Amino acid sequence: MIVAFSLQPTGTPSDPSVQRDLAPGSDAASVHDAVAAAVRVVRESGLPNRTSSMFTEIEGEWDEVMDVVKRATAAVAPYGTRVSLVLKADIRSGYEGQLDAKVERLETALGD
Repeated sequence: MIVAFSLQPTGTPSDPSVQRDLAPGSDAASVHDAVAAAVRVVRESGLPNRTSSMFTEIEGEWDEVMDVVKRATAAVAPYGTRVSLVLKADIRSGYEGQLDAKVERLETALGD
């Protein structure tokens, strides 16, 4: 399966040390430090993944992908009093390597 997900903390950081540890120049509206915490979890998982400006995609079996999403959500939790999770899944048994293959088929169809 492929899962595309996005996490966003809202509210005041629940962990006071997070406010102190935000990157220099960070402003209250920016969530890049929280996103970095989530993406770090995804990349350390070893599963195929890709991050764009709005979503992180990860490919694997149901349980392993959902475990990574859960841990990424926990990594974002200290950055706010709540966390919003947007998740979209493409569940297709018996297929692997689709994170790149789907894009390659699109590019072929476009003739590029």
